[in-house]
Amino acid sequence: MSTSAALFQRLLEVIAKLRDPKDGCPWDLQQTHESLKPYLIEEAYETIDAIDKGKHDKNYAKLCEELGDVLLQVVLHSQVAKDNKEFSIDDVVKGLTEKLVHRHPHVFGDTKVSSAQEVTQNWERLKAKEQPSAHILAGLPKSMPALLKCHRIGEKVGRIGFDWPDSKEVRDKVREELNEFLEADDKAQRDAAHVKEELGDLLFTLAQLARKMGLNAEDVLIEANDKFCGRFAQIEALGEYRLSEKTPEELENYWQQVKAKEKAATKKTQPK
Repeated sequence: MSTSAALFQRLLEVIAKLRDPKDGCPWDLQQTHESLKPYLIEEAYETIDAIDKGKHDKNYAKLCEELGDVLLQVVLHSQVAKDNKEFSIDDVVKGLTEKLVHRHPHVFGDTKVSSAQEVTQNWERLKAKEQPSAHILAGLPKSMPALLKCHRIGEKVGRIGFDWPDSKEVRDKVREELNEFLEADDKAQRDAAHVKEELGDLLFTLAQLARKMGLNAEDVLIEANDKFCGRFAQIEALGEYRLSEKTPEELENYWQQVKAKEKAATKKTQPK
């Protein structure tokens, strides 16, 4: 048995022991697929944070740890399923392996591809054959973050050709949606439901523009949130953490000071 196989087998034994009805862990024994849902989501987001931190610090020790926590969720769910006589970790691994081999005929078969785009197109065609009655967008989770889901919607329908040819066409659509939103919001007899709908159309189109530009709207907004939070922390310091006592004019002045400081720092780091 290889070292990796031995380590994985040891992990399975540890999780099985934790779920042992006689002398296992009371917490682990209480868990169900439903009770574990928030932990799976939390560990996934912590892994994303670790990826971003590793990219910044060039240290991936935290990512290694978080991937272990994600693996724990997979193995724990599989043990719960085994205890309930639903399926086992063997079924999980077998199903995944077969899917990967089947959907990569350019690696494990005779299919020829010349680009990553062709790979994704083949993937979707094979998936459609496996599930002929399934809708193209049926697999997207309902609980997926809205901007990320918007990006994936655009990707999926784009693979069958239902897409704008380039980002310029999407920019034109953004202008159209912005005008429709502003027109709905400016009407004397303002229909709140219609305004909400038009705002949704605008947000959806902006997310597609990001996709066509090679960006992910979820990541873009995360960075914008982080930038705002960083600036606001500086505003709090300038206001000696008594912002509720400040006037709107004072707060705007602090904001401009922070932006001016950032601009000056950027100039210093730019090559001459």
